[in-house]
Amino acid sequence: MEIILYLSAAVAAIAFLILVINLSKTLKSVDNTLDTLSRTVDRLEGQLKDVTAETAELLHKTNALAEDVQHKTEQLNTVVYAVKDVGSSVHNLNHSLKKVTTTVSSQMEKNQYKISQAVQWGNVVKQMMDKFKEDKQKPEAQPPAVRTEALPAPVYKNNQ
Repeated sequence: MEIILYLSAAVAAIAFLILVINLSKTLKSVDNTLDTLSRTVDRLEGQLKDVTAETAELLHKTNALAEDVQHKTEQLNTVVYAVKDVGSSVHNLNHSLKKVTTTVSSQMEKNQYKISQAVQWGNVVKQMMDKFKEDKQKPEAQPPAVRTEALPAPVYKNNQ
């Protein structure tokens, strides 16, 4: 029975030895994995610093661009307001021209008879002036002929 006890102690010792060996291999494997992980984290930290610096630079450029866009938008607003004022002025000018045209047209219709009379009188005056110039340009080589015949007596109409 003692032998069983020694044998049991020996089996337990061998099992413990196998457990320690397997545990040692597992711990070495975990140690290698942790070393690889540590190096990867160190590289990642360096890359993260670079990305952070680039992000900060990009943020500064974005802010500058936003300020530039804001400034140009304000300038463009000035142009838009000026164009709006020009549009209003053109609208007012069109409205005024429409009023003037309407007024002139209505006055023309009212005074159509007078205008036609004025045009006729203008034509008569022009014809008389043309005749006067024509007569003036004729050479006075012959004296005007004297009429010897009698003129007919004027005929008067009685308006009654």
